[in-house]
Amino acid sequence: MRKALNLISISIIGLASLYALVYYMKLDSLTFAWALNFLLMLCVLAFTETLKSPLTSSYYNEKRWERGGRIYETLGINFYRKLLVWIGWEKLNKKSKPVEKNIKSLMNLLYQTKKSELGHIIILLIVFGFNVFTAFKFGVLKSLWLLGLNIALNLYPIFLQRYNRPRIARAINLGTTGSRHTAPIASQPVSR
Repeated sequence: MRKALNLISISIIGLASLYALVYYMKLDSLTFAWALNFLLMLCVLAFTETLKSPLTSSYYNEKRWERGGRIYETLGINFYRKLLVWIGWEKLNKKSKPVEKNIKSLMNLLYQTKKSELGHIIILLIVFGFNVFTAFKFGVLKSLWLLGLNIALNLYPIFLQRYNRPRIARAINLGTTGSRHTAPIASQPVSR
């Protein structure tokens, strides 16, 4: 019951904040596009942290067309990753959420990729709605700020999560497979 009340409260506060943003800022400005994305990131983060869903949907599984990540590499994901390192996001992210070299930490990282992807999908769709509205009301050129930031702040992070998740899953599989093989071997006597 308390969780439901928290989720409702977060939604109401988010909608009220969104209304205030729309009311006080020009929808066709760069500042609105930035403010909208970061407001939504804050609200969606609070929502997903409170929700604590296990995120077990098959949607999160690697699809056949994604195998090897070539599609994402073609779309420039490696450049995007370098850009995140260059602006300091990777360092900031690793400092706040360091990844230890153990299976439990990797399992948590795998879950975080799902949670991050869900958040970015929600934001992507909401910002896209504002993008379409702004394009119709003010013209396509005036909506390009929303489109550009939506691609950079939401679409590419989704690509990045989908690109990284299979690699993390392989590391987990190697770690669990390796630990299963090393445990029996370690308990056997060593012959010389």
